[in-house]
Amino acid sequence: MGMRHFGPTSHNFMSQRSRLHYVDWGNPDAPLLILIHGNKDHCRSWDGVARHLCDRWHVVAPDLRGHGDSDWSPEGRYDFSSLTYDLAQLVFELGASRAAIVAHSMGAHVALRYAGVYPETLSHLVAVEAVGAPGDLEKQYRQRSVADRYRHWIDTRRAAADRTVRTFASVDEAQARMQSENPWLTAEQARHLTIHGLRGSETGHYKWKFDTCLGLWPAADNTEEEVFSLWRRIACPTLLIYGSESWQSRMGDDLVRHVPDVRRIDMAGSNHWPQHDNRERFLTEITAFLET
Repeated sequence: MGMRHFGPTSHNFMSQRSRLHYVDWGNPDAPLLILIHGNKDHCRSWDGVARHLCDRWHVVAPDLRGHGDSDWSPEGRYDFSSLTYDLAQLVFELGASRAAIVAHSMGAHVALRYAGVYPETLSHLVAVEAVGAPGDLEKQYRQRSVADRYRHWIDTRRAAADRTVRTFASVDEAQARMQSENPWLTAEQARHLTIHGLRGSETGHYKWKFDTCLGLWPAADNTEEEVFSLWRRIACPTLLIYGSESWQSRMGDDLVRHVPDVRRIDMAGSNHWPQHDNRERFLTEITAFLET
């Protein structure tokens, strides 16, 4: 009979002079499993997965910088090098010599780079919907001159700093917005994600917790070949999970070519969120993989 769980405990750690947040589902003597969310999401998005796994794993889920209950970057910078540093600092904070990681979307990009930088620290890696930029946007962006990339970053960063933040009169209104953006969610899923994704104000209105500067193209990043060289250093078994109904990019094919020990699953009945859209199969697949 499994242990009874009342939910995770909240913790903070310091990274690059910012206070970052994570939740811990207990069972500290078990192997460490880190669950990493995607862009404009939060750590409590993993609750349904964590409850299933925390009897056999020490499950920890961070809020990435600029998300959830973690600090926003004072400079509004969310480049992959900073996010990879934060993940390395979390592993350091937890004092683990090895861990497994399950990471979604943007979080999967971070985890894949971390796995190439510190291959000796991971036992398993699950990259969920690691899709890259839509269509040829990334290729077009990299074809720009360095000056144009810097100008684009400065212009979009300045505009984001002055962007009007959308407010909601109630949790119900915010939930309706979330479900309109992702109709695959059930009402129960959307309610849970909304409650943990909002910050209330003294006026009784609500705002999303994530920073408006998220999702901007960086002024500079690693070249494509440099990223591939990191992937080739990944030493642990790696599972790629894609939703069959989600949009695709060539990143999945690139990962299959460059990650040494890799397997890919295209999950029927799933869009960009297999962990929500087809949770039963998602849990079956990752549980079997993590136990190998």
